[in-house]
Amino acid sequence: MLRDTADTFGWNPWLFLSQVISFVIVALLLRRFAYKPILAVLEERRRKIEEGQINAEKIKKELAEAEKRYQEIVAKANADAQRMIDEARESAAHLSERKQQEAIVAAEQIIAKAHEAAAREHERTMESLKRELGRLVVDTTAKVTGKVLTTEDRKRLQEEASRQLA
Repeated sequence: MLRDTADTFGWNPWLFLSQVISFVIVALLLRRFAYKPILAVLEERRRKIEEGQINAEKIKKELAEAEKRYQEIVAKANADAQRMIDEARESAAHLSERKQQEAIVAAEQIIAKAHEAAAREHERTMESLKRELGRLVVDTTAKVTGKVLTTEDRKRLQEEASRQLA
């Protein structure tokens, strides 16, 4: 009966046995050359992921510590900055008063120098006017008299005009 059923379905025991042996050989080869390397790669990836998670936790802790140190440093820096600002204001008040006194002295010196410069400029202008007036007197005299003046005549007329202006 078993044999009849096997013949009905076309079952061959030698063919079946050869297929089982082929399957076992392929399974062993796959296990040795495919599954083990794949499992090793998967295990390595799992280990790296686990290390990454451990490192991430470590980095989180370090970041929290760094943030805490940062806040402490900022608080200290703010306190130092406020102290420096207060000192600077106090120093600026003293400096401002001293600079104001120095500015008053400097302004007085500038005014004195300006008066001196104005006086010198006035002197130069007056000298220039005297020369120009002397030249005009000589030119006018030459035109009125209608003669050509010599160098000595010109010099004498210019000196005379300068004396009268002084």
